[in-house]
Amino acid sequence: MRQVIIVGSGPAALTAAIYAARADLKPLVIASSVEVGGELMNTTDVENFPGFDEGIQGPELMEKMQAQAERFGAEIVYDDVAALELDGPLKRVTLASGAVHEASTIIYATGSAYRKLGVEGEERLTGHGVSWCATCDGFFFRERAIAVVGGGDSAMEEATFLTRFASKVYVIHRKDTLRASKIMQERALQNEKIEFVWNSEVVEIQGESAVSGLVLKSTVDAGLRELPVEGVFIAIGNDPRTHLVHDKLELTEEGTIAVDGRSSRTSVPGVFAAGDVIDPTYRQAVTAAASGTVAALDAEHFLALAAQSGGDEQAARAVATATV
Repeated sequence: MRQVIIVGSGPAALTAAIYAARADLKPLVIASSVEVGGELMNTTDVENFPGFDEGIQGPELMEKMQAQAERFGAEIVYDDVAALELDGPLKRVTLASGAVHEASTIIYATGSAYRKLGVEGEERLTGHGVSWCATCDGFFFRERAIAVVGGGDSAMEEATFLTRFASKVYVIHRKDTLRASKIMQERALQNEKIEFVWNSEVVEIQGESAVSGLVLKSTVDAGLRELPVEGVFIAIGNDPRTHLVHDKLELTEEGTIAVDGRSSRTSVPGVFAAGDVIDPTYRQAVTAAASGTVAALDAEHFLALAAQSGGDEQAARAVATATV
């Protein structure tokens, strides 16, 4: 039986693994068999992660995090979690391969997934003009015409932020009214660099090795038109990967896992959550990494208190809550 099992392989999961391994908890990290490394694996240059003054490629950053975790003794398993049993002092993780692992604590750090358009060119040009993060990639589009797809607060925030760099920002929305809050709408509508393309949806992203334009379809008359741009930022929402813990952990109205204050403690004793799966707002690699640190420290604290309490997890939870 393990002391800690970490589900996930992004910045939160691997930072938790580093801290847990350094605490000699010998964590087992269940990384995906397909999407190892999280969303940063789809990012090219990362210039806002502390410690890399000249930037670093997203996949390289994740490789370094994993190597650091493994150097301290974390074990990585490349498989998918099929089921979780979280009740009681012994947690069970069943993998797609059929293997079953048991632990005293679980750190759930599966991140979130950006919603995609599902159109031609989107997958091929991801990281080559197609992005889901303005703060990550906006700098690379100085004096270029780009597009933002969406009509909510996130889209307005992305579009407004991108005017710092781009020469022109088109906001493409499938309706003639926005879902965004009034203040966010006004900010975008009053910006001279932003032009709204109403009643339109993207049906194709053009370009061979980089984005060169979009094919738009009218939601009114189904007419097609081309819009030349060198980048497109998709801001139609994201979904925390909580499907494995529905009906097992308490969730927030945003669909993220509910935690106790600034801690990583979930509604089930011995289960902790970190990263984008608890964060509907910031969703940055550095905030996810910090959250992973919190989860590892919380798990370490819980295990120590459980040992002092003779394995009584409810008593450990009560003591932990009172002393944090």
